[in-house]
Amino acid sequence: MLDLKFIRENPVAVRKALADRNMDFDLERLLSLDERRRSLLAEADELRSLRNRVSREIGEATRRGEDTAERREEMRRVSGRIDELEEKLKEAGEELERLLQWVPNIPHQSVPVGPDESANREVRRWGEPPSFGFRPRPHWELGTQLGILDFERGVKIAESRFTLLRGLGARLERALINFMLDLHTREHGYTEVFPPILVNGDSMFATGQLPKLETEMYRCRDDDLYLIPTAEVPVTNIHRGETIPEEELPLYYCAYTPCFRREAGSYGRDVRGLIRQHQFNKVELVKFTHPDHSYEELEKLTADAEDVLQRLGLPYRVVALSTGDLSFAAAKCYDLEVWMPGQGEGGEYKEISSCSNFTDFQARRGGIRFKPREGKSRLVHTLNGSGVAIGRTVAAILENYQREDGSVAVPPSLVPYMDGLSLLR
Repeated sequence: MLDLKFIRENPVAVRKALADRNMDFDLERLLSLDERRRSLLAEADELRSLRNRVSREIGEATRRGEDTAERREEMRRVSGRIDELEEKLKEAGEELERLLQWVPNIPHQSVPVGPDESANREVRRWGEPPSFGFRPRPHWELGTQLGILDFERGVKIAESRFTLLRGLGARLERALINFMLDLHTREHGYTEVFPPILVNGDSMFATGQLPKLETEMYRCRDDDLYLIPTAEVPVTNIHRGETIPEEELPLYYCAYTPCFRREAGSYGRDVRGLIRQHQFNKVELVKFTHPDHSYEELEKLTADAEDVLQRLGLPYRVVALSTGDLSFAAAKCYDLEVWMPGQGEGGEYKEISSCSNFTDFQARRGGIRFKPREGKSRLVHTLNGSGVAIGRTVAAILENYQREDGSVAVPPSLVPYMDGLSLLR
């Protein structure tokens, strides 16, 4: 959430951010409401001051035996007006709070300006897409033939976009989870946590999922609990309402969790295979940093996610998201897109990780601060990124390491996690 004072003092910057994000929001309504609320507050404060002063005068006059009936009647009218103002202030404050919840973060000046993903800018590439002496097949064909992906039974058990992993498919999924957790904790400096996968509405609000993305969430019918769309939500909320000593920053956490998304706005997109599932596994990276270093930490976070793909030998590219493709809460985001040779005509890059700096947007919603050695407490900056999405990594391995006979080689770095198995048959 943006600071109301910042919006008030920087309306031009906020209007530009809304326009750059291609977002329709009535900023004039918010500014007008803020001005009205401050006017009501000033009048109420003035009347309270008057009431206090006259009350003292009435007390003194009463002690002198003077008639104070007229002034008492005047103060009753003043008190009535104060009650009216307080009710109006409450209504204005509640509406102002609702409007503030829909104001997105301000994009960093380095973010490409554009209406949608067509304006995203490629930053770099790593690895060469593999060459095949045959037409590469998509992962859903390979996985079905190998007997490790069972889409039909996943649908029978739940509904479309749920998948049953069998045998070596389940082992490959588990191997990737352990590989990523070991890499991030042993070499990248993250502390592993295993958080709840059900969270309350306050947690969803703090990270920006509510109210903006409510249609994407699975909600429990009888409780104020949501299935998490990403471990970003519970892990960021570890320090909700807390003040962290400055010397403890930065804090690095990583977590494996299953994730759940309704994908309400994605009908017709990636309907086959593992790319866009309602339930999927992910290893998430979350940082709490000093505001002065958050963009440096974003580059490190992105490099940590890239290291996973490099060690697995999966070609990818890094893309800076444009203002029109940026998430509601992010100030800057890099997508890692892995090469999928079995997709489309001749292969496609598909997103496998998003690494974002939210600046103090989430921290303001969640009341997450740090205490400098000197001076008042300040809001931290929060960052997160996938390190990386497991199901999409399975899909990328199947497609990039496939052989003409339908078998799939296991990336060398993953062989120890597969009990020495180097080939899926």
